[in-house]
Amino acid sequence: MINSVSEWQPPEGQPGRGRLIGTERGDVQAILHEDGATRSAIVWVWGIHGGFDGPADSIYRSMSEELKGEIASLRVNYRHPTEFEECVYDTLAGVAYLGSAGYDKLALIGHSLGGAVVISAAPRSPQVKAVVALSSQTLGARDVSDVSPRPLLLVHGANDRNLPVECSQAIYEWAREPKELVIYPGAGHGLRQCKDEVHKLLRGWLTEKLQNDQEEGPDA
Repeated sequence: MINSVSEWQPPEGQPGRGRLIGTERGDVQAILHEDGATRSAIVWVWGIHGGFDGPADSIYRSMSEELKGEIASLRVNYRHPTEFEECVYDTLAGVAYLGSAGYDKLALIGHSLGGAVVISAAPRSPQVKAVVALSSQTLGARDVSDVSPRPLLLVHGANDRNLPVECSQAIYEWAREPKELVIYPGAGHGLRQCKDEVHKLLRGWLTEKLQNDQEEGPDA
């Protein structure tokens, strides 16, 4: 999948190191955050407009920097954010890059369109050990049962006017265990109203799932 990896200058104000992942379908822009010896990492992807920062007041950017000493992060920008399968391909390119860099215990996190993207991408790689879908759409997520036995966390705002909370409720019903659904009253699609709660939830959940998997070993 990967033909080359080169350095790339991220937009001004973006922390992390730019990585241009060359694939047979084109170059994928990504930003890497790492600082320490760990085999665990997160791939973060966003919605239909692409980008690096994520919802909840740029939670991807802030958490990637915060966690980099414990868990590395790769923020991936889609080449064609309106083409679902291309978004899945770009996410898997990020997974492949991290695998080539020595990371073999990965979590995928996506918001909106990205929620369905990570649900679709996870079963295609044994390196993926956990999946988080924030304010996810249902289109592209119908095969969520294939995510199991990886743990799945679904997060949605009860006042989401873009994709109603029933989307995550439906995905939860389709999914197999282990699965969790967290709904925040008063929160909209971007989860800004509950950004502190989402931050705390993700930090604890990701640390637990990736550390537990690391303790159990690569064949767990």
